Amino acid sequence: MKKPILFCDFDGTITNSDNIVAIMKQFAPPEWETLKDDVLAQRLTVQEGVGKMFSLLPSRLKEEITDFILQTARIRDGFREFVAFTKQHGIPLYVVSGGIDFFVYPLLDGLIEKEFIFCNGSDFSGETIQIVWPYSCNEHCHNGCGCCKPSLLRKLSKPDAFNIVIGDSITDLAAAKLADHVIARDFLLEKCNELSISHTPFTTFFDVIDVLEKMEVRV
Repeated sequence: MKKPILFCDFDGTITNSDNIVAIMKQFAPPEWETLKDDVLAQRLTVQEGVGKMFSLLPSRLKEEITDFILQTARIRDGFREFVAFTKQHGIPLYVVSGGIDFFVYPLLDGLIEKEFIFCNGSDFSGETIQIVWPYSCNEHCHNGCGCCKPSLLRKLSKPDAFNIVIGDSITDLAAAKLADHVIARDFLLEKCNELSISHTPFTTFFDVIDVLEKMEVRV
Protein backbone atom coordinates (compact mmCIF):
# COMPACT_ATOMS: atom_id res chain seq x y z
CA MET A 1 0.00 0.00 0.00
CA LYS A 2 1.06 3.60 -0.60
CA LYS A 3 2.24 5.67 2.36
CA PRO A 4 -0.68 7.30 4.20
CA ILE A 5 -0.91 11.05 4.83
CA LEU A 6 -3.77 12.35 7.00
CA PHE A 7 -5.50 15.69 6.42
CA CYS A 8 -7.81 16.40 9.35
CA ASP A 9 -10.41 19.14 9.73
CA PHE A 10 -10.72 20.98 13.05
CA ASP A 11 -14.17 22.51 13.72
CA GLY A 12 -16.80 19.80 14.15
CA THR A 13 -14.19 17.11 13.59
CA ILE A 14 -11.43 17.48 16.20
CA THR A 15 -13.85 19.53 18.28
CA ASN A 16 -17.37 18.26 18.95
CA SER A 17 -18.98 21.42 17.57
CA ASP A 18 -18.24 24.24 15.16
CA ASN A 19 -16.43 27.00 17.05
CA ILE A 20 -17.19 29.73 14.52
CA VAL A 21 -20.91 29.01 14.88
CA ALA A 22 -20.55 29.00 18.69
CA ILE A 23 -18.77 32.39 18.60
CA MET A 24 -21.41 33.90 16.34
CA LYS A 25 -24.30 32.60 18.45
CA GLN A 26 -22.71 34.08 21.58
CA PHE A 27 -21.38 37.42 20.30
CA ALA A 28 -22.71 38.39 16.85
CA PRO A 29 -25.81 40.39 15.89
CA PRO A 30 -28.61 38.43 14.15
CA GLU A 31 -27.41 39.17 10.60
CA TRP A 32 -24.68 36.52 10.95
CA GLU A 33 -27.38 33.88 10.36
CA THR A 34 -28.13 35.19 6.87
CA LEU A 35 -24.41 35.06 6.06
CA LYS A 36 -24.19 31.48 7.34
CA ASP A 37 -27.21 30.45 5.23
CA ASP A 38 -25.67 32.11 2.17
CA VAL A 39 -22.44 30.13 2.66
CA LEU A 40 -24.28 26.82 3.10
CA ALA A 41 -26.35 27.53 -0.02
CA GLN A 42 -23.11 28.48 -1.82
CA ARG A 43 -24.42 31.98 -2.62
CA LEU A 44 -21.32 33.29 -0.81
CA THR A 45 -17.89 31.66 -0.76
CA VAL A 46 -16.58 30.47 2.62
CA GLN A 47 -13.96 33.23 2.48
CA GLU A 48 -16.54 35.97 1.86
CA GLY A 49 -19.00 34.63 4.41
CA VAL A 50 -16.56 34.02 7.26
CA GLY A 51 -14.83 37.35 6.62
CA LYS A 52 -18.15 39.21 6.79
CA MET A 53 -19.28 37.29 9.90
CA PHE A 54 -16.17 38.22 11.89
CA SER A 55 -16.34 41.84 10.70
CA LEU A 56 -19.58 42.03 12.72
CA LEU A 57 -17.52 41.61 15.93
CA PRO A 58 -15.56 44.40 17.67
CA SER A 59 -11.82 43.70 18.07
CA ARG A 60 -12.05 44.61 21.76
CA LEU A 61 -13.83 41.27 22.35
CA LYS A 62 -10.69 39.24 21.49
CA GLU A 63 -9.92 38.02 25.03
CA GLU A 64 -13.58 37.45 25.89
CA ILE A 65 -14.12 35.35 22.73
CA THR A 66 -10.92 33.37 23.27
CA ASP A 67 -11.84 32.65 26.91
CA PHE A 68 -15.33 31.60 25.84
CA ILE A 69 -13.98 29.07 23.32
CA LEU A 70 -11.36 27.67 25.70
CA GLN A 71 -14.06 27.15 28.34
CA THR A 72 -16.76 25.69 26.06
CA ALA A 73 -15.04 23.81 23.20
CA ARG A 74 -14.60 20.09 23.69
CA ILE A 75 -12.05 17.92 21.91
CA ARG A 76 -13.66 14.80 20.41
CA ASP A 77 -13.12 11.53 22.31
CA GLY A 78 -10.04 9.60 21.27
CA PHE A 79 -8.20 12.49 19.61
CA ARG A 80 -5.25 12.40 22.00
CA GLU A 81 -4.93 8.63 21.45
CA PHE A 82 -5.28 9.14 17.69
CA VAL A 83 -2.39 11.64 17.66
CA ALA A 84 -0.27 9.17 19.67
CA PHE A 85 -1.18 6.41 17.17
CA THR A 86 -0.03 8.52 14.19
CA LYS A 87 3.24 9.35 15.92
CA GLN A 88 3.84 5.73 16.92
CA HIS A 89 3.44 4.61 13.30
CA GLY A 90 5.15 7.61 11.71
CA ILE A 91 2.03 8.72 9.82
CA PRO A 92 2.08 12.42 8.81
CA LEU A 93 -0.91 14.28 10.29
CA TYR A 94 -1.84 17.76 9.10
CA VAL A 95 -4.65 19.81 10.61
CA VAL A 96 -6.24 21.82 7.79
CA SER A 97 -8.80 24.16 9.28
CA GLY A 98 -11.21 26.85 8.22
CA GLY A 99 -10.97 27.97 11.85
CA ILE A 100 -9.04 31.00 13.07
CA ASP A 101 -5.59 31.03 14.64
CA PHE A 102 -6.59 32.76 17.89
CA PHE A 103 -8.68 29.76 18.97
CA VAL A 104 -7.24 26.87 16.90
CA TYR A 105 -3.69 27.20 18.29
CA PRO A 106 -4.69 27.37 21.99
CA LEU A 107 -7.06 24.39 21.68
CA LEU A 108 -4.39 22.24 20.01
CA ASP A 109 -1.55 23.38 22.26
CA GLY A 110 0.36 20.35 23.53
CA LEU A 111 -1.31 18.05 20.98
CA ILE A 112 -0.18 19.18 17.52
CA GLU A 113 2.90 21.27 16.72
CA LYS A 114 2.14 24.59 15.00
CA GLU A 115 4.05 23.67 11.83
CA PHE A 116 1.47 20.91 11.19
CA ILE A 117 -1.52 23.29 11.61
CA PHE A 118 -2.86 25.24 8.64
CA CYS A 119 -5.66 27.69 9.46
CA ASN A 120 -6.83 31.24 8.84
CA GLY A 121 -5.26 34.20 10.62
CA SER A 122 -6.76 37.20 12.40
CA ASP A 123 -6.11 40.93 12.72
CA PHE A 124 -7.42 42.77 15.77
CA SER A 125 -5.75 46.13 15.01
CA GLY A 126 -8.89 47.72 13.54
CA GLU A 127 -12.30 48.42 15.03
CA THR A 128 -13.70 45.05 13.99
CA ILE A 129 -12.07 41.63 13.60
CA GLN A 130 -10.51 41.07 10.18
CA ILE A 131 -9.67 37.56 8.97
CA VAL A 132 -6.37 36.96 7.16
CA TRP A 133 -6.07 34.23 4.52
CA PRO A 134 -2.53 32.79 4.36
CA TYR A 135 -3.71 29.60 2.60
CA SER A 136 -6.22 30.90 0.09
CA CYS A 137 -6.92 29.23 -3.26
CA ASN A 138 -4.18 28.77 -5.85
CA GLU A 139 -4.58 28.49 -9.63
CA HIS A 140 -6.12 25.00 -9.30
CA CYS A 141 -9.04 26.12 -7.11
CA HIS A 142 -11.49 28.99 -7.54
CA ASN A 143 -13.98 28.16 -4.78
CA GLY A 144 -13.02 31.01 -2.43
CA CYS A 145 -12.26 28.45 0.26
CA GLY A 146 -10.50 30.79 2.71
CA CYS A 147 -8.20 28.06 3.97
CA CYS A 148 -8.00 26.08 0.73
CA LYS A 149 -7.88 22.43 1.71
CA PRO A 150 -7.49 21.01 -1.82
CA SER A 151 -4.56 23.38 -2.47
CA LEU A 152 -2.92 22.27 0.80
CA LEU A 153 -3.52 18.60 -0.03
CA ARG A 154 -1.80 19.07 -3.40
CA LYS A 155 1.08 20.95 -1.77
CA LEU A 156 1.68 18.61 1.19
CA SER A 157 1.05 15.26 -0.48
CA LYS A 158 3.74 13.07 -2.02
CA PRO A 159 3.67 11.15 -5.33
CA ASP A 160 3.56 7.82 -3.47
CA ALA A 161 1.02 8.97 -0.85
CA PHE A 162 -2.36 7.50 0.06
CA ASN A 163 -4.27 10.66 0.98
CA ILE A 164 -6.89 10.33 3.71
CA VAL A 165 -9.20 13.25 4.54
CA ILE A 166 -11.01 13.34 7.90
CA GLY A 167 -13.86 15.82 8.13
CA ASP A 168 -17.50 16.73 8.60
CA SER A 169 -18.63 19.71 6.55
CA ILE A 170 -18.91 21.54 3.24
CA THR A 171 -15.42 23.02 3.73
CA ASP A 172 -13.98 19.48 3.51
CA LEU A 173 -15.77 18.45 0.33
CA ALA A 174 -13.32 19.78 -2.27
CA ALA A 175 -10.41 18.02 -0.52
CA ALA A 176 -12.50 14.86 -0.09
CA LYS A 177 -12.96 14.71 -3.88
CA LEU A 178 -9.15 14.55 -4.25
CA ALA A 179 -8.57 11.99 -1.48
CA ASP A 180 -7.93 8.27 -1.85
CA HIS A 181 -10.24 7.69 1.11
CA VAL A 182 -12.39 9.84 3.40
CA ILE A 183 -13.27 9.29 7.06
CA ALA A 184 -16.46 11.30 7.43
CA ARG A 185 -19.34 12.35 9.62
CA ASP A 186 -22.38 14.62 9.36
CA PHE A 187 -22.72 16.67 6.11
CA LEU A 188 -19.54 15.26 4.57
CA LEU A 189 -20.76 11.71 5.15
CA GLU A 190 -24.00 12.50 3.27
CA LYS A 191 -22.01 13.98 0.38
CA CYS A 192 -19.62 11.00 0.22
CA ASN A 193 -22.64 8.68 -0.05
CA GLU A 194 -24.29 10.90 -2.63
CA LEU A 195 -21.15 11.27 -4.80
CA SER A 196 -19.88 7.68 -4.31
CA ILE A 197 -16.61 8.86 -2.75
CA SER A 198 -14.66 6.07 -1.02
CA HIS A 199 -15.31 6.61 2.68
CA THR A 200 -15.88 5.22 6.17
CA PRO A 201 -18.09 6.90 8.81
CA PHE A 202 -16.80 7.83 12.26
CA THR A 203 -18.12 9.17 15.54
CA THR A 204 -15.01 9.32 17.75
CA PHE A 205 -11.29 9.19 16.99
CA PHE A 206 -11.21 5.68 18.45
CA ASP A 207 -13.28 4.83 15.32
CA VAL A 208 -10.64 6.55 13.17
CA ILE A 209 -7.88 4.46 14.77
CA ASP A 210 -9.94 1.32 14.04
CA VAL A 211 -10.37 2.36 10.40
CA LEU A 212 -6.64 2.95 9.99
CA GLU A 213 -5.79 -0.37 11.64
CA LYS A 214 -8.22 -2.25 9.39
CA MET A 215 -6.72 -0.53 6.34
CA GLU A 216 -3.32 -1.59 7.71
CA VAL A 217 -1.96 1.89 7.10
CA ARG A 218 1.67 1.95 8.03
CA VAL A 219 4.63 3.87 6.74
